[in-house]
Amino acid sequence: MKRKEMTKIHLTAQQGLTARQAQERLDQFGANQLVAAKKPALWRQVVRHLSDVSSLVLLFAVGLASYMALFQGGGWTKTIVIGSILVINVIIGLYQEASAEKALAALQSMSLPTTTVRRDDIAQTLPAKDVVPGDLVLLKAGDQVPADGVVLQSTNLTVDEAVLTGESVPVAKEKLTDPTAAAETQQVFSGTAVTGGTAIIQVVTTGMATELGQIAGLLNKTKKRATPLQGRLNRLSGWLTAFAVLGGLVIFALSIWMQNQGLADSLMIGISLAVAAVPETLPIIVTISLAHGVKRMAKRNAIMRRVNAVETIGGVDVIASDKTGTLTQNQMTITRYWTPNTQNALAAEDLSPAGEQLMRYLGLATNAEIQLVDGQEETMGDPTELAIVRWLKQHDRSRQAFEKQAPRLAEDPFDSTKKTMATIHRLSDGQQLVIVKGAFDRLPIAWETGQLAQAQAMHDSFGQQALRVLSVGYRVMPATQTHDWAELTQGLKFAGLVGIIDPPRPEVIPAIREAKRAGIKPVMITGDHMVTAEAIAKEIGLLTPGQLVMSGDELRTLTDAQLDDQIADIAVYARVSPTDKIRIVQAWQRAGKTVAMTGDGVNDAPALKAADVGIAMGITGTEVSKGAADMVLTDDNFATIIAAVREGRTVYQNILKAVEFLVGVNFAQIFLMVGAVLMGWGAPLLAEQLLLINVLADGIPGFYISREPGEKEAMAQPPVANDESLFARGLGGRLAVRAVTFTVLTLGIYALGRFGLSNGQATLGMTMVFLVLAVGSMIDIYAIKDRQPLTRQSLRRNPTLNVSMLLAIALVLAIATVPGLQGMFGLVSLPAVAWLIVIPAMFLPTLVLEIAKRWQRRDTQNWLVETD
Repeated sequence: MKRKEMTKIHLTAQQGLTARQAQERLDQFGANQLVAAKKPALWRQVVRHLSDVSSLVLLFAVGLASYMALFQGGGWTKTIVIGSILVINVIIGLYQEASAEKALAALQSMSLPTTTVRRDDIAQTLPAKDVVPGDLVLLKAGDQVPADGVVLQSTNLTVDEAVLTGESVPVAKEKLTDPTAAAETQQVFSGTAVTGGTAIIQVVTTGMATELGQIAGLLNKTKKRATPLQGRLNRLSGWLTAFAVLGGLVIFALSIWMQNQGLADSLMIGISLAVAAVPETLPIIVTISLAHGVKRMAKRNAIMRRVNAVETIGGVDVIASDKTGTLTQNQMTITRYWTPNTQNALAAEDLSPAGEQLMRYLGLATNAEIQLVDGQEETMGDPTELAIVRWLKQHDRSRQAFEKQAPRLAEDPFDSTKKTMATIHRLSDGQQLVIVKGAFDRLPIAWETGQLAQAQAMHDSFGQQALRVLSVGYRVMPATQTHDWAELTQGLKFAGLVGIIDPPRPEVIPAIREAKRAGIKPVMITGDHMVTAEAIAKEIGLLTPGQLVMSGDELRTLTDAQLDDQIADIAVYARVSPTDKIRIVQAWQRAGKTVAMTGDGVNDAPALKAADVGIAMGITGTEVSKGAADMVLTDDNFATIIAAVREGRTVYQNILKAVEFLVGVNFAQIFLMVGAVLMGWGAPLLAEQLLLINVLADGIPGFYISREPGEKEAMAQPPVANDESLFARGLGGRLAVRAVTFTVLTLGIYALGRFGLSNGQATLGMTMVFLVLAVGSMIDIYAIKDRQPLTRQSLRRNPTLNVSMLLAIALVLAIATVPGLQGMFGLVSLPAVAWLIVIPAMFLPTLVLEIAKRWQRRDTQNWLVETD
């Protein structure tokens, strides 16, 4: 990642800062801790939730209902119910936000409680937050670096910077030589871990000025954009609001001018229309659908931290994935080896006699260990040496067994200058074995004729395959008392070399293949080397012919416009910084795409937050990445993301079914009210009756449509585009059929009941319309919940829906038949002939929808035959 430039460093005296200097700098620079962005006040959060379009519609309905209750003697039923729905929605939104914004708290928890510094020429332990610029900090293996600084003294210092860079290999550090310009290898950074050696560093920056602090600042500034579903539902609410206002004005005018109704009565009709226009239970049904999706995803090892991300993950167009620990195993592994006795390189699992000897030398010159503690694997040592130990284990060998045969007498540790490590062992015949392992070009080998060219060619071949190459030389010599390593390591014989890589996860290849079939573009974004990233991307099928690989340096030369032009052709980004990752995410978003970003390190956190769906790794991921993410994979399995996409698409389909179920009847109610007034009949339903239909008859069954299983073709369709209408893919047509069916049916039923079965008695026609609209709209949920034709199996597939249907129908029938309840809602008892009309009419909309469904399927099948 790109580091900030360090200005000239004023070196602190060897005895460190004085207590007075430290206090002055603490007052000047502040505590060495991260600062979170100030959260808005609770009342501001509430106002923001109430400013949502759907909430404004509900507020409008509450206001109108309250007005009528106060000044026209109406009941408070509708006011209480709609108001309760509004309050519940706000509480749910506040709870989601409170549980989701924990990223900076996790960043703060990474700060060390204590660290060792030298002040007044005394080494002392103090809280890490009290470290100031200029402090001399003493580091050893296992320590975490408390602030950004430069290395003044070091002995074989190596630092694991994976949390910042994403690279799995520790970085060797050197002491500062020029105070006017510190190289990156002479700098250490807050939050990184010392894996080997010791050092004294001078702190340069603390708190929010550190690399870790810059990431915290990005988290503070980065905002989530609204999910596609939120945008679509807001637009739907806006359309319904405009439609309701227009219809209310029309009815208000018609009531006064055509029917000579009073202002109060006309206002009552307007209120009825407002209530009819608002699907009061839709926000709750959407929340229930998303919550049910959260439970189902949890069973698939995907924990959703933000409920709305359930829907968003189903519509992702791009999955931008980190490499280390996500696409790969984050476990360095020997995959190939070569010896002078082997003509070609061999796979690590194919062990030849010469390979056995090479393995023995590597094992003897290794210090790493892997132990099982309470059934869990614990590792100690450098990742490269751990790869050797795993190779031994793969072939039932061990370092301890080799050392029994050849005990170690002495060791010359690895350091970044010579890039080799040497050991001496006593053999059973009294001679000594010298082993040197390290960089190919640093081994003092006495090459045989033609052997160097052959080894060099194999070394270069491994490098082209993105393998890290480790070479081994040895020498058998008489026992000696000398400890001159330069003398001991001369004239070595070449034993061979091994190729090491962090291999792909085996489940990644089929997961990427399925993602591409689902219309999703996978992209690799990593801080690792370009050659390594390209090789892994090709192996897993992510990088295909025609796709590009770009480095962070190349990316930073592009303007946003240039990046936008090339974004669709780039599949791999290597050596990128946190700000680069955000640029990539935002470039895809400017292209109108929904982006999921995976990661596990601190450096991934800002991009995880900027993405539409941030996905963190639950096992290898830092708490920072988990806190910034919307989804956490408990198994770190890339394939789990695809399972989550499938589940997200099911949730989105079920929400669309809920919209179809609720909104179609709401439009029919509006057309019914306007049509009846235009014909001079007055309002065919009271506001209380409309509210009862919307909340009870439509609401209760609608709650359980979220439990419908996914459609078979869900993963064969392209993702839903960000600009795609809520009414696309046939939903608008189905809504129109349902609205027209119910409008014509209910107007006919009302006319028949009022003018055919009674002498203008409005309450009889009103009761018949209420029953047909309430029960009929519940029954036709069976035609809506499955895009396939209705079968006996699909009727039984959702038992909770069936139970809720029976309960809701029983309540509606009780209200329509029990005398006390009838009076409360303006209903009357029906004669037998009216029941003979109402009962068949209840099933008519379902029949119409099933006919339309089969007609649509026939047209689709004919089109498929023609295109074949």
